Amino acid sequence: MGRVVAALSMSLDGFVADEHDGVAELFGWYQNGDVEVPSADPRWIFHVTEASAGFLRPALASAGALICGRRLFDHTDGWGGRHPAGCPVFVVSHSVPGGWPRDDSETSFFTDAISALEAAQKTAGERVVSVSTPTLTQQYLDAGLLDELTVSLVPVLLGTGTSFFGDQVVTPVRLSDPRVIEGRGVTHLTYRVLR
Repeated sequence: MGRVVAALSMSLDGFVADEHDGVAELFGWYQNGDVEVPSADPRWIFHVTEASAGFLRPALASAGALICGRRLFDHTDGWGGRHPAGCPVFVVSHSVPGGWPRDDSETSFFTDAISALEAAQKTAGERVVSVSTPTLTQQYLDAGLLDELTVSLVPVLLGTGTSFFGDQVVTPVRLSDPRVIEGRGVTHLTYRVLR
């Protein structure tokens, strides 16, 4: 089975979105370079530095499934039915939004985090299951189901917003030394979760 990896951009003070769910301050690195990195959907083409391209290309290529919560799904409007990684999306939600599921999208809905992860792992096979929300990251860490954490650390202090690790129940969580890729306006840090 493939790795379960939480990967989010985060401010230096630990937030993955500002107090209004905005991510502009955190996502600037996706367009701050001259190296073109296409996504699986032609609507999204990233322009990053060579260093960040070395981080982003394998992340996009290895994605076998993506898990997110309803809040992110609604905020992105379900990525228009296709995530930039081009993989199936598994949404944890208490209800299914109107107009979904759709025949033109590999998006499915689950009422609990564990069943969503099990379905995502089955679909992904040996490829990576990406977790793209802090609440689910915390739940999978607490359950001992997360293999890696990738933090794209952005040198900005947001002061308030959505915390990446604010509600962790099972602590301490020990991590390996990071693999480090220094981009422009971002440092990509990848940690294995030690068990």
